[in-house]
Amino acid sequence: MSSVPRRTRRRTYAFLASAAGLATAAALATALPADAHESHHPHRPGRYQDVQLLSFNDLHGNLEPPSGSSGRVTELQPDGTTKTIDAGGVEYLATHLRQARKGHPYSVTAAGGDLVGASPLLSGLFHDEPTVEALNKLDLDVTSVGNHEFDEGARELARLQNGGCHPKDGCYTDQEFQGADFPYLAANVQDDKTGKPILKPYWVWKKNGVKIGFIGVTLEGTPGVVSAEGVKGLTFKDETETINKYAKVLQRQGVQSIVALVHEGGYPASGSYNYDCDSPGAGDGISGPIVDIAKNVTPAVDALVTGHTHQAYVCTVPDPSGRPRMVTSASSFGRLYTDTTLTYDRRTGDIVRTAVNSANHVVTRDVPKAQDLTDLIGKWNTLAAPIGNRPIGYISGDIGNTGTESPMGDLVADAQLAYGRELDPKTSLALMNPGGVRAGLTYAAKGAEGDGVVTYAEGFTVQPFSNTVNLVDLTGAQLVQALKEQVSGPNEAAPRILQPSAGLTYTLDLTKSGADRVVTDSIRLNGAPIDPAATYRVAMNAFLAGGGDGFASLGQGKNPLVGTDDLAALVKYLTANSSASSPIAPPAANRITIIK
Repeated sequence: MSSVPRRTRRRTYAFLASAAGLATAAALATALPADAHESHHPHRPGRYQDVQLLSFNDLHGNLEPPSGSSGRVTELQPDGTTKTIDAGGVEYLATHLRQARKGHPYSVTAAGGDLVGASPLLSGLFHDEPTVEALNKLDLDVTSVGNHEFDEGARELARLQNGGCHPKDGCYTDQEFQGADFPYLAANVQDDKTGKPILKPYWVWKKNGVKIGFIGVTLEGTPGVVSAEGVKGLTFKDETETINKYAKVLQRQGVQSIVALVHEGGYPASGSYNYDCDSPGAGDGISGPIVDIAKNVTPAVDALVTGHTHQAYVCTVPDPSGRPRMVTSASSFGRLYTDTTLTYDRRTGDIVRTAVNSANHVVTRDVPKAQDLTDLIGKWNTLAAPIGNRPIGYISGDIGNTGTESPMGDLVADAQLAYGRELDPKTSLALMNPGGVRAGLTYAAKGAEGDGVVTYAEGFTVQPFSNTVNLVDLTGAQLVQALKEQVSGPNEAAPRILQPSAGLTYTLDLTKSGADRVVTDSIRLNGAPIDPAATYRVAMNAFLAGGGDGFASLGQGKNPLVGTDDLAALVKYLTANSSASSPIAPPAANRITIIK
């Protein structure tokens, strides 16, 4: 088991005024006896102690405020309308967390994984060392691993935990990277050689006799969403069974208050962060894998902090004994944080579940920036600027990455088709996994480059994985089956719609179920039906070529040819097909006809 560095500094918080804590306290006052928080002995603490749990998830190295839709949240208004709010950026997140901690001497900050990986160039160029340094400054106490913590493999994850310079790229500054001040928890990630978790399975927060245990797990399906090399030699165990196992271990150690950090999530019935998840009835406002996990995790666990789906929710889901239990997620990219009050009973050592109160809060950009985070961003930007500021192309408008078929997804697929034809003129089409398109391109300039100019840093934010572009031969039957796998098998409940290159068209009928949602007779390539017996040369990234995201048929390709990395293909396409006087227009995203 990897060791975790001891905290080498005492915390100092710049506390500012916070109204949120007052609202929470008022809510709790009705749930406990009038004297619950008072002690009749001036030097003894009272029986009940409020513990503030601040949490967030899926930061993905977004140190600077994310742009476009990735930098906004939707807020439900009292009259039923919605409005969008610009949100995110660690300079603002730091200020919000420090404000929230004011007046809460018992405060612990936890996260639900995917804090690194798929990061913008500012962090990704340096193997996410800048993000770990930022998390240290945010005074993060503990986090679970997520699937993206394995993008570069377990050895690199251990380096992020323990420190040291990168084995290939070395040290980026005159100081050796110190690693995380907080423990990464990986209770359900087993080393095949040792049979033990690769990192600590749990961690206990303690203060003045108050003890709260944290168990961290990532989704059991991590191998299906990470490159095979990243999870080599590892086994990912069932989330619920693992949490229940370590809850018993903690209870045997006298820890009765337990929080599970679960990098798996759900889908709320509304896209507004402040939607009342429980309004239709307990648990009815959320669906997805986290619901079954929450319903089966032992009642010994008092709350679940979740992630992975990039959704915002604060819901109660009944535990196996039927008691309501809080399940939270704070969207992604540092746009929200969750403030949960856990009322600790010193007599029993457990949480008074009826008093748990929680809410998501927007990381607005109308507060002062935290100077220490501004300085950190400036340091790394100075190192990244010569690479990141280089222009690579021109666009005539925003190219978004939202929707079943997105303009950005189409552009990436077109770039891979063009590159594939350079490698082999027989290349027929390209397919891109939607999860690999991490952002869109915005027309408005982020810096001094000018409107419509696409910089290398912006391209890196779109495709940060360093996947290679591969060519494989597929039969027409395999190609059709791959399209059906978008909406069947592992992807039936949450479809993953591949982004198609120009020339591939078909109809997706969402009124049907399973594989029938892909209308087979509608599939055309350059206007012609797909011949099941014919061979098609298909470009895709290495992740898909390995059968990732549940696309087993794509993993059956023959005659593989490995090309350059996907970002280089995008850069090449933008440079060759755009100029200041002739920018690329956003694709129409009309290759898939959708029936709802």
